[in-house]
Amino acid sequence: MKVTVCELPNDPAALTRQWNRLANHTRSARSDLVLLPEMPFHPWLAASDQVDSGRWRQAIESHQGWIQRLPELSVGVVMGTRPINISGVPHNQGFVWTPDRTTVPTHTKYYLPNEAGYWEASWYRRGEGGFEPIACGEAVYGFLICTEIWFTRHARDYGRHGTHIIVCPRVTPASSTDKWIAGGRAAAVVSGAFCLSSNLTGPNIPGSNFGGTGWIIEPEAGAVLGTTSANEPFLTMDIDIGWAEAAKSTYPRYVAD
Repeated sequence: MKVTVCELPNDPAALTRQWNRLANHTRSARSDLVLLPEMPFHPWLAASDQVDSGRWRQAIESHQGWIQRLPELSVGVVMGTRPINISGVPHNQGFVWTPDRTTVPTHTKYYLPNEAGYWEASWYRRGEGGFEPIACGEAVYGFLICTEIWFTRHARDYGRHGTHIIVCPRVTPASSTDKWIAGGRAAAVVSGAFCLSSNLTGPNIPGSNFGGTGWIIEPEAGAVLGTTSANEPFLTMDIDIGWAEAAKSTYPRYVAD
């Protein structure tokens, strides 16, 4: 299957331009799956610790509108996260979009940072803590949304439940890109699954930019197969989920807990 990761700008006007380029890329590459960054369709709310219910509503509406445009990518599966209210409570929730089933909610982000530029625990509440694999087509997926990638026991559990691909939609700074790639490699090795990630680009708070650098990492040794960049913001690769199935029987995946 052909998978696409990307980096998208944290600016509405630039996003519209980049979206058209992404759609041209996925159609040309005949992608099967596109992974979007974390909450990509509204300027990053958690840059500020001043929670604004009006901006939260705008972010929900913006994501709803953009999700209606996902058919423009001409792919079978799109994954990402969105702001949503569940029983009146704000959350950051993963979703899977397919042309026939439209948008299906998945894992709701559980581990929330709260620091300069990333005031997530101020803006929304954590989910219930369920990390359940999602079967979609021939592959099984697991969500680790941004910070969750550091809690590797969930990657281990995903692997034990036959997950082929871990998706990590994220919003992370340029200053720690190498650390985040290391986290993606660890998740792949621990689970024996491919690890895919997409990220935002552009300015966040003064002196700190988002890091871009989407990645595709293989399941056996955790080697980085490719990354996105400012010059190449989209990356599509043909992966074999049989590689992930075989990796489950090799070290360290076979070692009993």
